Amino acid sequence: MTITLDGKSLSEKIKSDLSIQVNDALSSGKLRRKPHLAVVIVGDNPASHKYVNAKEKACSKVNFDSSVFRYPPDISQQELLNIVLDINKNNDIDGLLVQLPLPKHIDTQIIIDNIDPNKDVDGFHPINIGKLVLSDPKNDYPIACTPKGIITLLEHYQVKIDSKNAVIIGRSNIVAKPLAHLLLKRNATVTICHSKTADIKSCTKNAEIIIVSTGRPNTLTYDMVKPNSTIVDVGINVVDNTIVGDTDFKNLHETAHAITPVPGGVGPMTIASLLQNTLECALSAK
Repeated sequence: MTITLDGKSLSEKIKSDLSIQVNDALSSGKLRRKPHLAVVIVGDNPASHKYVNAKEKACSKVNFDSSVFRYPPDISQQELLNIVLDINKNNDIDGLLVQLPLPKHIDTQIIIDNIDPNKDVDGFHPINIGKLVLSDPKNDYPIACTPKGIITLLEHYQVKIDSKNAVIIGRSNIVAKPLAHLLLKRNATVTICHSKTADIKSCTKNAEIIIVSTGRPNTLTYDMVKPNSTIVDVGINVVDNTIVGDTDFKNLHETAHAITPVPGGVGPMTIASLLQNTLECALSAK
């Protein structure tokens, strides 16, 4: 019987636990005020606005304060940079997230590079990525939310990672690269496939764990996997007014040991991880 890796139910449990942690920290004096997450969003991308709204609701649910700074798509790079620098200096804000993607005239990396690493709840700053790559033993840095959520989901459902062959399809800085290091840290053998990989099927056929993050429906199909593998679908696509992932979920569900649904799998775990990072930044800032 295939296990559904239900990120929605797990994320609700995490949020419930976070709410208790916040109340306890406020009562004990570990926190002087509620954790405060600031989100900066530029432009009118409907998906981005929907995601930001979900973050606002999640903050309210766990007793966080939240601020959303909305700007038009023609904001200059320097103006946006100044906003980021001002938030860095605001001691009443613990976490800062700049919603991606940004308009093409803005250099995304310059903006990320100028976020205070101690407020970088997305875990994208080069310092935090560097600590992840080097497996910093202090473990006091934010980890990219989607990879962190994937690992939390796998561990909750007791999917064995140690000594397993894991294949990631996709090579983004946001998901694939940090996830590869999180899997390596847990002793998986990791292969990253991408658009220039000559034979992706030969890689996935030997994998016990497959993570797909391409933004293309049906990237992973039934004939590409061996029975009893674990499949994590990071994709969010709209096909015929229906939200689907990057995998052929219906057919893969018949052969997989475990698989994430879309929606309700990785997405909720990303937001749960964001909230965890925000609380950790708040506690570290005190």
